[in-house]
Amino acid sequence: MITRPMIAAVLMATTASVSAAAGPLQVTSSILVESRSAAADGTTRITLVKPGKVTPGDKVIFVLAYRNTGKQPLANVVLANPLPAAISYRSANPGSPAPDVSVDGTTYGALDALRVRSLDGSTRAASPNDVTSVRWRIANPIPAGSQGQFAFQAVLK
Repeated sequence: MITRPMIAAVLMATTASVSAAAGPLQVTSSILVESRSAAADGTTRITLVKPGKVTPGDKVIFVLAYRNTGKQPLANVVLANPLPAAISYRSANPGSPAPDVSVDGTTYGALDALRVRSLDGSTRAASPNDVTSVRWRIANPIPAGSQGQFAFQAVLK
């Protein structure tokens, strides 16, 4: 079981980094977990909440929110989020574009295009468990005062 202080440590380790931004870009990173409860109609209601305790196998949602607080558009913005070893990437969150992923912290692309080198020198197709970082390149300039967010799903190992 992981407690709130441990989640805080994971959050600090996964703070988004910003590169190639030419101005006042405010970026926040947060981690949420799924909470399930019974709804009055007998269905299961799923909500996203701040984590209290997380156990292996729990789904966690990483959210990177950005905002241009300046007076000019910001171009060539890249948001990157490293993953700690205790977290296994799963997919982009519904409604969020798929990020490029990396298995080595240097090379990014679609997961199905990446390879991992084994100790014996052979290579194999990368899996979600191999992902060490995710990133998004924002294609269009971010207008002044504009904001948005990206999110991805992961699992605590």
